[in-house]
Amino acid sequence: MKSDIEISRLCKKKNIKEVAKKIGILEEDLILYGNYKAKIDYKKYHNKNKGKLILVTSINPTPYGEGKTTVSIGLGDALNKINKKTLMVLREPSLGPVFGIKGGATGGGYAQIVPMDDINLHFTGDLHAITSCNNLISAAIDNHLYFGNKLNINPETIVFNRCMDMNDRALRNITIHGKITREESFNITAASEVMSVFCLSHDLMDLKKNLGNILIGYTYEGNEVLVKDLNMEGALATLLKDAIKPNLVQTLENNPVLVHGGPFANIAHGCNSIIATKLGLNLSDYVVTEAGFGSDLGAEKFFDIKCRRASLKPNCVVLVLTLKALKYNANVPKEEILTPSVEKVREGLPNLMAHVENILKYTKNLIVCLNKYDSDTLEEIEVVEEYCNNMKIEFSICDSYLNGGEGSITLANKVVDICNKENDFKLLYEDNLSIKEKIEKVATEIYHAGKVEYTKEVEEKLKRIERYNALPVCIAKTQYSISDDPKKLGYPKDYEVTVKDIKLYRGASFITVLLGDIMTMPGLSRVPNLESIDINDKEEISGLF
Repeated sequence: MKSDIEISRLCKKKNIKEVAKKIGILEEDLILYGNYKAKIDYKKYHNKNKGKLILVTSINPTPYGEGKTTVSIGLGDALNKINKKTLMVLREPSLGPVFGIKGGATGGGYAQIVPMDDINLHFTGDLHAITSCNNLISAAIDNHLYFGNKLNINPETIVFNRCMDMNDRALRNITIHGKITREESFNITAASEVMSVFCLSHDLMDLKKNLGNILIGYTYEGNEVLVKDLNMEGALATLLKDAIKPNLVQTLENNPVLVHGGPFANIAHGCNSIIATKLGLNLSDYVVTEAGFGSDLGAEKFFDIKCRRASLKPNCVVLVLTLKALKYNANVPKEEILTPSVEKVREGLPNLMAHVENILKYTKNLIVCLNKYDSDTLEEIEVVEEYCNNMKIEFSICDSYLNGGEGSITLANKVVDICNKENDFKLLYEDNLSIKEKIEKVATEIYHAGKVEYTKEVEEKLKRIERYNALPVCIAKTQYSISDDPKKLGYPKDYEVTVKDIKLYRGASFITVLLGDIMTMPGLSRVPNLESIDINDKEEISGLF
């Protein structure tokens, strides 16, 4: 089979103006980036919200990839094939994973969005604009300190960090030498508060306000210092005036896709922008979107942060799994992961159970979707189907990687049936719980922990921010386990987790809670994907996936 980039190169793309027409977008409301990419003036298409919302999530991801984006695109293409006006609304890739170990984020095989190489690289410059916005704040902070520190900021309390859209472990800890020498660190752009603010704002003016509310640090007297105290929220919003407009591209089957915003789910909230999601709901009858990593991370944050903020109620949740992921959770070694084993598939099923139980806490409108690989056997698939039938959970198979939209027709029909059921969606916790109660609610009910401990430093930080009890929590932890330990596979229960740090994201309006050894600036692997990427004299790229 051809590689992803070879398949995308053979796609007969339509001019983006034609794609826009399919969803009622006027040419005058497009900002064109060549023939196949455009931004949309979203302000003219709002206040309808008639579409039904479908969230695609997964069991715990593995180093092999579970294919959430491939399933999302295949499902969207399939819904269009059965004459359901459908938009896919996805996240933008970060250059860190593209050149690192994970690769791009445009789907795979015959379920991709195009132009694949552009989207995975600089695209329309949104992540660069977010990076510049973030670093303008950092530059202004140090400039303020240099010119006398009129706001009386205590440099040791500065909590806002620089960022870069690249994996670079050397930037995890740096020293700034100047009039005031201080310790600093970089986040990857996808983990920055500016990215979260960007994705959780409703429009440009809301973005401007939220940027101004970002916490910089504290005065020597202990008072908060915000970005707006530097009189720069107008400049920041100006930097993002184009980035805030959602991007329109297409699938291999020429169906419309919105791609906008890209926070990671293990260290941020893991969902595309509210603006793009609501635009999709205004323009179509069905919106297929995804949340990063497993249901314990992306889906929980989609529900408890994004849906809370945007008053969204998903009509259906698609829980993706692969047989490889089940075997991984049964501790099958890499060299045996493709070897058929009904026994090992069965041993991995408790991880599926944990994620089903998680989603049922929010909604019963759930379907389990097996992302099928060539190596999967009928006997192994029947084990999963029987398991779902016994749990009375709808089950379907997706092979869109090989067959595009046609490979998800059965899934699409079942999703439509589920979307026609009563929407019983509810949040996991109420606003009026304390910060600790919210942390413990997520830890015990979603991570299935038995006890939560807090370091002495965290206890002190909690006292400082206790007046922000009404905010939701955004917990950062490993994606490879429902626990805070990547080695605890399957369905760990009744273990102890320790909160190692806590940060007030005042602009994004949530509280970030760090469990385990979480790095907000990833590093490259020993043999990163960047070594495989090349370009020839025809400007044809290879090695990008």
